[in-house]
Amino acid sequence: MTDRELGRTGIRVSPIGLGTMQFAGPSRISSSMYPAIPQAQIDLIIQAALDGGIASFDTAQMYGNGHAERSLVSALTSAGVQPGDVTVATKWNPLGRTAHNIEETIGDRISALSPFPIGLHMIHLNFGSLSTVSAQINAMARLVETDKIGSVGVSGFSARQMEISHRVLQEHGIPLATNQVQINLLNRKIETNGVLDTARRLGITLEAFSPLRSGMLTGKFHDDRSLVGKMTPLRRALNGFSKKRLDRSVPLIGGLKEIGAAHSATASQIALAWLITYYGDTVVAIAGATKPHHAEEAAAAMGVALSQDELQRLDELSTSANG
Repeated sequence: MTDRELGRTGIRVSPIGLGTMQFAGPSRISSSMYPAIPQAQIDLIIQAALDGGIASFDTAQMYGNGHAERSLVSALTSAGVQPGDVTVATKWNPLGRTAHNIEETIGDRISALSPFPIGLHMIHLNFGSLSTVSAQINAMARLVETDKIGSVGVSGFSARQMEISHRVLQEHGIPLATNQVQINLLNRKIETNGVLDTARRLGITLEAFSPLRSGMLTGKFHDDRSLVGKMTPLRRALNGFSKKRLDRSVPLIGGLKEIGAAHSATASQIALAWLITYYGDTVVAIAGATKPHHAEEAAAAMGVALSQDELQRLDELSTSANG
């Protein structure tokens, strides 16, 4: 599968990118979601992603106060990747901060990711800032104008907030590149809340985080429900790992496995392939990986070509699972 343009920025990304929240190290956000991963294993994960054709990586200041950013850079450097070979995205944490903080802290982001340029800089959340959305977006625009970042994105923004962001950036002659939101076969809210329609109309890429619903779409929790109890409480709660949800999604998982068998692919690869195909070029996926084979598997999903009948069948099974 060929690469795609990030919004209307001219920046090219692979249809599946790799997220780095799991690289946050011994921080509150990491320990509440994932076990700590040593750098040696992070190096192997990144190498597996690169070998599979993944060329875009998503990180954030919030992920261990820069720990994930530095771990990503260390792994890319160890793999021999040169600046410009891949696209690196990071995010500004708005919680309790004013828009002025965006420009105050950009030096920290540049330093943490050096020598790799910030291809995309995002506002991490649609709440928590002490400034308006317009003020935050104007600050982001100034970073583009001073060549500190390549493009501007947002995360978790509503359709209305996307409209505001687009309008403010348009005054600077800058496109809004992305909105990062949860999208997967068990979460298709973008289709009813205006986000998908707005993205298509304005030429904004939607980056799907949690594309496998924190592993629910792999089928492993359906095969062995005792695994749910081994998850951290926060991760379990955020992704709705209830008996009702698992029961309702059994036919969907069966469909993923059956279609996977026809493609010599796993259920998770079919779920990812559906996501980056069903919505056309509007949606790219940000996959997570705590082990090298997770990254290898996610990357290989870019080579799965689903038929229209398969896309439609999964659409129907997904609708039933979400009903």
